[in-house]
Amino acid sequence: MSIKFGNTVFLRNGVLASGILGVTGYSMLKVAEDGAGGVTCKSISKIERKGHPTPVVQVFNSGVINAVGLSSTGVERTTSELKILKDKSDAVVIASIFAGTVEEFGETASMIDENICDMIEVNISCPNVADEFGLPFASDPKISGEITRVAKNSTKLPVIIKLSPNYPNICEVAKSCEANGADGITAINTLGPGMLIDVHTYKPKLSNKKGGVSGPAIFPVALRIVYDLYKAIKIPIIGMGGVTEAEDAIQMIAAGATLYGVGTGILYKGTSIFKNINAALDNYLAEKKMKYEELIGIAHRI
Repeated sequence: MSIKFGNTVFLRNGVLASGILGVTGYSMLKVAEDGAGGVTCKSISKIERKGHPTPVVQVFNSGVINAVGLSSTGVERTTSELKILKDKSDAVVIASIFAGTVEEFGETASMIDENICDMIEVNISCPNVADEFGLPFASDPKISGEITRVAKNSTKLPVIIKLSPNYPNICEVAKSCEANGADGITAINTLGPGMLIDVHTYKPKLSNKKGGVSGPAIFPVALRIVYDLYKAIKIPIIGMGGVTEAEDAIQMIAAGATLYGVGTGILYKGTSIFKNINAALDNYLAEKKMKYEELIGIAHRI
């Protein structure tokens, strides 16, 4: 079942979220072979960048908390990995980028090879190094819009913006991105920050003490945000955040997502999660005698 997302056609539903199995070409290829319609690499910066020291990931009973610290293999090295995916699969190849300044987003977007990648995802959850307090770009609708405009002017590829759930003005941020040319929205990034404490050492389990929360625990928040965004904007949405079952994906689509995304769910269900969800989704639509387009945003029409 092919799905049109803006002007990009996905031959299958399901998008691998940035940060999970998105470093090597063959790990990304495995995800595509197991049913993902789109694959997003781990967010990259212009040059290589070190993250936080280990431990950076901890699993708890209803999710995962991580503080990888925006480590990056850099555009050049990651491009060679993405070429493996491009050459050997029909999945939509999505390059996720981050930067420390508005201008750097444009510079990084311009470095993405338009012959290898099909879309650029702009991760605006990173801190603005030009800001006195280092506030994330995603907290400010105006700056988020500026980043969108600069990125769009730096590439011919479709540009989608990945939003943070940690600010109450997320719909205003999305509207600003849309007004400045965004081709779509990814929602949501990790929730938080959160913390876990070792009950024997009484120290935080992460080296950075706190980190972003993902997995089933954040699904209701992600779903509500996708629902709100669908009412606020006209551009398509990739809905993600705690999707681990077909029913989760169906809810995301009913709330307004054009495509569903999976990240942490792979830790629970393996890479075959995409194939399994897509098969269940096809069966669901057949049972309901419903076209896929009719399911998108249906919760707003009932």
